[in-house]
Amino acid sequence: MFANYKLNRCYIIAEIGGNFTTFDQAKRLIDAAHGCGVDAVKLQTYRADTITSTKAIFDMENTGVVSQHDLFRKYEVNEALHHDVFKYAEAKGLDWFSTPSHATDVELLEKCGVGAHKIGSDDAVNLPYLRYVARTGKSVLLSTGMCTLEEVRESVAAILAEGNEKLILLHAITSYPTHAENVNLAAIQTLMQAFPQLDIGYSDHTLSPVACLCAVAMGARVIEKHFTWDKKADGPDHMLSADPAEMKWLVEAVRNFEIMRGSGIKRPADSEKITRLNNRKSVVLNRNVKAGERLTEQDIAVKRPGYGIGPKYFEQIIGRSLAADMEKDSVITWNDLA
Repeated sequence: MFANYKLNRCYIIAEIGGNFTTFDQAKRLIDAAHGCGVDAVKLQTYRADTITSTKAIFDMENTGVVSQHDLFRKYEVNEALHHDVFKYAEAKGLDWFSTPSHATDVELLEKCGVGAHKIGSDDAVNLPYLRYVARTGKSVLLSTGMCTLEEVRESVAAILAEGNEKLILLHAITSYPTHAENVNLAAIQTLMQAFPQLDIGYSDHTLSPVACLCAVAMGARVIEKHFTWDKKADGPDHMLSADPAEMKWLVEAVRNFEIMRGSGIKRPADSEKITRLNNRKSVVLNRNVKAGERLTEQDIAVKRPGYGIGPKYFEQIIGRSLAADMEKDSVITWNDLA
């Protein structure tokens, strides 16, 4: 799917779109994201005139009340800058792609040679557009913010009907920022149950990386997190972005979790091989016992270590005799019994 997309490993995307307007700013973000160990960087590809009318407003915590057209115009990225940013990200060994918002945006990204298209939650129910993107044959990452499960079913069906099965669903909440009471991470598992054939991920808009780590623990295969060099920088998305310290923490935490998750098979760990013998308990003698003496319940006890006869056989040892003299606290094995 993508060069850095691997089985049994969460794919971590640093969303830098909206957090830069110059190549130098983009390079700074890409360098920092690469240093944090992410798998990919993602842009946002739009034109103010095709994404919104002049009548639409934003009324969110991160923007206040403002004209959508004016804000989008401020953060438009031209075609030349797309090429430069993508080329730089590729040179760093990062996957790269973007969120187009119109057919002309898709055409631009196709000329750049993207390997995937991310669909924002604003277009999650835009079925004609979903069909158009699906026909590129590229992987599609679909954010599902503001959607009901039935709407997600309709969108998935529209994409699959075009013969494109390279689809990833992302749970998302379209609130900027998203606060804890609205995150609803359990919806990840709802999507997993509803679409078992698809990879499910999480696109985050909270103020910290904690929700992303929790999402991975709940089964998310993809994490998308906005990324900035300064959470207090000028622009609507910086406040809900991870800075380098937070992103590095997130990547390291996810990779550690993937190690800790293990196989799921309930069995002794390799590290328990010695402690399994030393820290479990066996049947031992309560006193010095001569060969041939019949053992009573008072003659034996259950104590560490665990390399002798196990406690579950305690009653079976009563009435048996020893083949040789043994001292108090000796661990009894089956070979010790006459």
